[in-house]
Amino acid sequence: MKNTTTTTVPLGSPLYAQVKQAVLAALARGEWKQGEAVPPEKTLAERFGVSIGTLRKAIDELAAENILVRHQGRGTYVAVHTRNHHFFKFFRIVRQDGHKSYPATRLVRFRRVRANAAAREYLSLPAGAYVFEFTNVLSLNGDVVMVDDISVPEARFPGMTEQQLRERPSTLYAFYQDMFGVNVIATDERLRVCPADAAHAGWLGVAEHTPLLEIRRVAFSYNRQPVEWRISRVNTQAYEYLGQEPGAAVAG
Repeated sequence: MKNTTTTTVPLGSPLYAQVKQAVLAALARGEWKQGEAVPPEKTLAERFGVSIGTLRKAIDELAAENILVRHQGRGTYVAVHTRNHHFFKFFRIVRQDGHKSYPATRLVRFRRVRANAAAREYLSLPAGAYVFEFTNVLSLNGDVVMVDDISVPEARFPGMTEQQLRERPSTLYAFYQDMFGVNVIATDERLRVCPADAAHAGWLGVAEHTPLLEIRRVAFSYNRQPVEWRISRVNTQAYEYLGQEPGAAVAG
């Protein structure tokens, strides 16, 4: 492959996987924005020094992952994630009868601070880097259910303000996409149980030390670039975490 962009694929990986990572690296650099067309397959194949067949296999995988989208007769475009698909792909809290709904969100805290050790680790930030920290309280069906403590790197979200967060017209990840060109395409999550501290007990309306579901999430943009670190605490008295849709296929 002629392109010398560093990729994260192991040595000896198939050529199409190397092409896929090179395309992701170009997306991570902002070479093509959400909604824009990527160059024609012939141009990309020449750029990476591979056959059309190899290039198409890489594009096929990116399309299957909803990172790129093909429009018949028009070309291939960087996906713009719609509200329903994007939100319910990442929001996994549902009422125990399975009912899904959009949460009402209340911003209760916002500040610009130096990243703490956890934020530096999970966001791959150097010492002294700044983050925006904010806390949202989420209600579902009139019930206060969840508190999100979120950190995002200032370098990726320059100029973010409390007013912008309060007045955003759509979901948080749509806000990232529309205002800062940051497209969340994947998350890693770890679940555990934690006791409610005084602040979270107050926000959730439960007794201090009540067991809560704690979800630790790192959100990634293209090429596995970490763009958000959050800890969510959930009152599971009437709500639960949906790991996957019932009947969804499981990779073997």
